[in-house]
Amino acid sequence: MKIVTLETDLMSKLNDSSVEIINLRRYLHQHPETSFHEKRTSEYIKNYYHDLGIETKNFGSGYGFVVDIDSGNPGKTIGLRADFDALSIQEKNDLPFKSQNAVVMHACGHDGHTAYMMVLAKTLYQIKHKLHGKIRIIHQPAEEVSPGGAQSMIDAGVLDGLDHVIGAHVMSSMPTGSIGYHRAETQTGRANFTIKFIGKGGHASMPHLSKDAIVAGSYFVTALQTVVSRNIDPFDTASVTIGSFDGTGSFNAIKESVELKGDVRIMKESTRRIIRQRIEKIANGICDMFDVKYEIDYDDNYPVLFNDPDLTNQVIKSVENANIPEINKIFDCGPQDPSEDFAYFAQNRPSCFFYIGCQTADGANHPHHSPDFLMNEDCLIIAAKAMGAAVLSYLN
Repeated sequence: MKIVTLETDLMSKLNDSSVEIINLRRYLHQHPETSFHEKRTSEYIKNYYHDLGIETKNFGSGYGFVVDIDSGNPGKTIGLRADFDALSIQEKNDLPFKSQNAVVMHACGHDGHTAYMMVLAKTLYQIKHKLHGKIRIIHQPAEEVSPGGAQSMIDAGVLDGLDHVIGAHVMSSMPTGSIGYHRAETQTGRANFTIKFIGKGGHASMPHLSKDAIVAGSYFVTALQTVVSRNIDPFDTASVTIGSFDGTGSFNAIKESVELKGDVRIMKESTRRIIRQRIEKIANGICDMFDVKYEIDYDDNYPVLFNDPDLTNQVIKSVENANIPEINKIFDCGPQDPSEDFAYFAQNRPSCFFYIGCQTADGANHPHHSPDFLMNEDCLIIAAKAMGAAVLSYLN
């Protein structure tokens, strides 16, 4: 006689819904919306729950909302977060469910995050009276663009009453079937800045009568290379990148102004302050050197994502103990370079953010944020089962 445990019941129900997860993901992939513009996406997800008789509750100034699952039994409260925004990218993939919206694409996997979470939430709702405590499913918009969607939801009280939060991200750099994790500082913090150098335009034949903004901007780019190499501990992690230098003009005219856009990544919050101070000091020095002025818009945004070691150990142990057949590797993947606004949740509650390998079967490179990003859809049932195992272990 086979004994059906709560875990085997959950896994069986998820197996029965594996095709549904893929269909949901493909619909979302076909109809992407960029950060802060996800009105129809939000409505689609809500309607899915409403058709099941499950209530939703809006949080924040954007399109974010939650689904609360109350077991009716005493216990802790866990938050599960999935994001649903897309990127301003024209998809190059030739898929039957290719994006139907021009220059908008799910190029990071948020469609997959949402699809597996919808079905997992439905399944947990079906077995809720066998659980202890409460679950809050957090459907978050606008992860990709500062100030992000997490902060607005937090300000509106989405974390009130929650003990911990768990999130996950598919990773095209990791083989499908693998689960990656790391403890403590796990993803970089981020800042962005726009700086404009303003000089005096003039004729290229009479440079002595002008103040060349292009020369000032060029020296600024070169000087920035010393910010990390000569100010940050070599055992620390940081980067400063100029991603845009808008100096377009005529061959025989000296530019009056140029605008540059930069990106900063750090792995310690103390490093954030050092880099900002050095950037501003260099800008001041450039202005003194070339007799120009500057204007800067500096946005210190996503914090370093910190994984609570105790919760991370518990989550990973629960996934290991579940013996999920689709998972063949669970490993410490080390710190990850990108930034992630889940970090705001982790700032406010002990949290765990882990990774689901989604590399295509041929092992090809389809990086996140590229027009040919692809995921192996086998990762979606893995994500649902891994998160489900973590929830059951946490609550029961």
